[in-house]
Amino acid sequence: MPELPEVETVRRGLEPVLAGARLTRVRQNRPDLRFPFPDRFVERLEGATVTRLDRRAKYLLMPLSTGETWVSHLGMTGRFTLDGSQIGEFEEPAPIAGKHEHMSLCAVRGDAVTRIGFADARRFGFMGLIPSEGIEAHPWFAAMGPEPLGNGFSALHLAQAFSGRKQNVKVSLLDQRIVAGLGNIYVCEALYRARISPLIAAGRISQPRLERLTAVIRDVLNDAIAAGGSTLRDFANADGGQGYFQHRFDVYGREGQPCLGEGCTGVVRRIVQGGRSTFYCPSCQRR
Repeated sequence: MPELPEVETVRRGLEPVLAGARLTRVRQNRPDLRFPFPDRFVERLEGATVTRLDRRAKYLLMPLSTGETWVSHLGMTGRFTLDGSQIGEFEEPAPIAGKHEHMSLCAVRGDAVTRIGFADARRFGFMGLIPSEGIEAHPWFAAMGPEPLGNGFSALHLAQAFSGRKQNVKVSLLDQRIVAGLGNIYVCEALYRARISPLIAAGRISQPRLERLTAVIRDVLNDAIAAGGSTLRDFANADGGQGYFQHRFDVYGREGQPCLGEGCTGVVRRIVQGGRSTFYCPSCQRR
């Protein structure tokens, strides 16, 4: 599933053509994705202007001139297409207007018109139209923690959220109520860089180590965004090019391989926590 850096890459790819654009020729090619499309979806989008493009956790948010916000979640295989350039491509590529394209529209900015499609082979993605006013109170967002790249994310926040918590730090960081948008890949990488064992109880981590962890989480995410995300299932950015942060993984997917830490003779191990694979170096990341 796309994680925060991949969704941010999609947002940045769509922004130049959608921000300030008027939506025309909206088409809906099926009644539902994971959930049904909103009532009168085409009618409510047609003629609206996208004021800007935002992201909340793994959601794309497009506030409209109508007072509603168009919300899109990519699920596992969702991707937007711009005149043939694929943004956020997963699984086998499908041609524009192919059998997996479920909605399309034209974005008009001045004299420029760009055709945009949304394809989703597995249909785990979904879209919504919700009131822009008070959007943080919507059930999709109400329980979310702060953005890891925002001002609300700090060592103090983690200390308060982790206080007395016996659950391991790896699973705790994946809890969207604690931090919004963190996914499995980047939590593994951040814990390695911070030299924190994924097995340690979240409530046992000292304040200085939490300071280090919050800084490292920001660094890992920013590095991944700069690299255009990670290509695990043919992810592609706005130009159709692949993200390449996976070539810089320190531990993720490297089970049985030597640790890359200077002077470390450890071997990367894989365990399962909360139903997800955790990769770490037992030598560098001791309890």
